[in-house]
Amino acid sequence: MSAPRAAAAAVSRAQVEDLFYREADLLDRWQLDEWLGMLGEDAVYLVPPNDKPDADPRSTLFTIADDIVRLRERVIRLKDPNCHAEFPPSRTRRVIGNVRITGVEDATICAAANFIVYRFRRDTSPYVFVGQYRNRLRRAGGELKIVERRAILDAEELGALGSVSFIL
Repeated sequence: MSAPRAAAAAVSRAQVEDLFYREADLLDRWQLDEWLGMLGEDAVYLVPPNDKPDADPRSTLFTIADDIVRLRERVIRLKDPNCHAEFPPSRTRRVIGNVRITGVEDATICAAANFIVYRFRRDTSPYVFVGQYRNRLRRAGGELKIVERRAILDAEELGALGSVSFIL
């Protein structure tokens, strides 16, 4: 077994849970710059269409298909008071559960978790986003980093959920 694969295989579910819980906390507290630090330099963030959760973003229209450059731009925009969709920022509360390691591919850990994101905005009813995260994680500088996040929403249609202007 190669050294990178052995290191990936040595990651525990508890370590993956801690990573996801820390991420949820940072996003709920709107600590977006710190959240970016949890991502690999080649990270991608995907929200696929409901009817094609396993689709390729190069050939299918995704709700969100951001690379690390676009994620950094998204964070800059979300922190800008002129971002009307998120000023003042939404209040969110994330609940993460059923965390599991689903595989190891070379130096990459595949992990999944279920999520519920409650979003609260002034003068609107709360929104609830429910789904599953499929992640690819890799060690960089001794830390686990998210190199791919696929947030698969369980909603039958997105219109009723309102804007997905924040980070799931």
